[in-house]
Amino acid sequence: MAERSTAAVDVADNGGDEPLTAKADKAEQATADGVVDSGKRDSTASETLVDTAETGTHVSPGKTSPPELHSGHKLARRYRLEECVTRLDGFSSWRAVDEKLRRAVGVHLLPADHPRARSVLAAARSSALLGDPRFVQVLDAVEENDLVYVVHEWLPDATELTALLAVGPLEAHDAYDMVTQVSHAMAAAHREGLAHLRLTPSAVLRTSTGQWRIRGLAVNAALRGITSDTPQRTDAEAIGALLYASLTQRWPYENDAYGLAGLPKDVGLIAPDQVRAGVHRGLAELAMRALANDGATASRQEPPCTTPEELVKAIGEMPKIRPPEPAFTAPPEYQRTTYQQGTYGRSAVPGATQVIPTPPPPLQSRTGKALKWAVSALLIAALGLGSWQLADALMDRNNSSGTENTHTTDDDGGKGDKKIAKPISIAGAKEFVAAGDAQSPADVGKTYDDDSASYWRTHAFVDGPKIVIKPGVGIVYDLGSDQDVSAASIKFRYGGDHTTVSLYASDSLSPSPSAVDGMKRIGAKTDTTSTALSIKADKPVKTRYVLVWLTALPHAGQDGYSQAGYKQGITDVKFTG
Repeated sequence: MAERSTAAVDVADNGGDEPLTAKADKAEQATADGVVDSGKRDSTASETLVDTAETGTHVSPGKTSPPELHSGHKLARRYRLEECVTRLDGFSSWRAVDEKLRRAVGVHLLPADHPRARSVLAAARSSALLGDPRFVQVLDAVEENDLVYVVHEWLPDATELTALLAVGPLEAHDAYDMVTQVSHAMAAAHREGLAHLRLTPSAVLRTSTGQWRIRGLAVNAALRGITSDTPQRTDAEAIGALLYASLTQRWPYENDAYGLAGLPKDVGLIAPDQVRAGVHRGLAELAMRALANDGATASRQEPPCTTPEELVKAIGEMPKIRPPEPAFTAPPEYQRTTYQQGTYGRSAVPGATQVIPTPPPPLQSRTGKALKWAVSALLIAALGLGSWQLADALMDRNNSSGTENTHTTDDDGGKGDKKIAKPISIAGAKEFVAAGDAQSPADVGKTYDDDSASYWRTHAFVDGPKIVIKPGVGIVYDLGSDQDVSAASIKFRYGGDHTTVSLYASDSLSPSPSAVDGMKRIGAKTDTTSTALSIKADKPVKTRYVLVWLTALPHAGQDGYSQAGYKQGITDVKFTG
């Protein structure tokens, strides 16, 4: 596997398994989760687990045992094992240190002759090829010295959803962010043919920046031999269970799991708003649509969501749930000070009434009256002089304007009025893919939603500033009807060394991948510093569809989902005619 230079990011992948201090009375459980997986397990995973006397962990009797490894052991002269976080069913998971890149990583280990070793390697390599930063990345997958090991990112600043729910249910906007990001990520994975099949609260992490990430894509299921005939349905139902638990702090099945109490026995699936008061109605219905896959929900006759893609569509039809506005406390009532009350420098007598001295009377003498009349006369004179000067200036301006207007009319043949540019509304948009994979097709609407915090982003490319592996990336905008496009203003997420953008008149919302060379160019511009760019056409072009085409990108560091590299994001696009 190719080495990756990403920052060290992940947490221990227990995946809901029993910790090393598990008690012997849990040995009879069929899985390490304490729940029944919706997918199928192979014969190895379904065998009864027993505890070892030394560690109190579970291993399958009669199967291949993991090699005897210890803290300090090195793999490939590079990965030094630090702490064993899981030992289960013939494999073990470790926190380790990549001594070459000096960062923490996670490592899954199992013997090369383990019955699931081949499937684990295949799953890890497929997951590594996805390269989606919303998933904890697989960094290496190797077989050597009778061992198979998978190296993945380690997120020291992330918190499992299990730990968050141990404190209490999530707020509505946090639950909305979680289900939105997880659904979009899993929909992208399924489009590439990858399924998770073990999407539990311990597999979902929230970073310190508020982003949600998923670990163990394909690998966690392969380690435990979990398969499914309907992988999309399995993952969609798992997302529904995560949302249900986030809203109610209860697991939506009868068995207790992940530190959460299950539902009462023999009553079936209860709507979240019947379990806990104050649950957001839209999110409660979404959870029921994902969980009740055999029919409509109990509250509304809505179709079930049986795939992550259907969940993404259902979330898009909901109003956005924004965080509550911060509460501001009123400042204390203004208090007069003793200085303002005329007692500064005096010793106040307790219980005595403060006497405020009477202000001196106005000027009543002959000199005072003369002074008042003199000031009044000066004010009247100044006011008259100012009025005369203002009137004179206005008359000069009117005369000058009349002359200029006449001159403009003579030169332009009666066409001296300058045409004022008018904004053009955007009716829709679609990402244009000329070669390779799409960038963020679900986010194109964020480029014209009047929200400067939302954006469409490109992938982070290794080479740059000019895009090498494809001719460019961009979005086609539908203006609703033919419009005279004369200019565009574009706001970007990243400033930097180089951003090149061009505008083309397209013949449709979905032109062919090779159509760029034949399009009429409206204008182009390169910017090297700012995050806002304006493009003006030499002559207005009449078109309904406009392609915003990026061919060079600035270099930016890691933020949120995006790795460091040559990349750009568009936050706002406006056209004028």
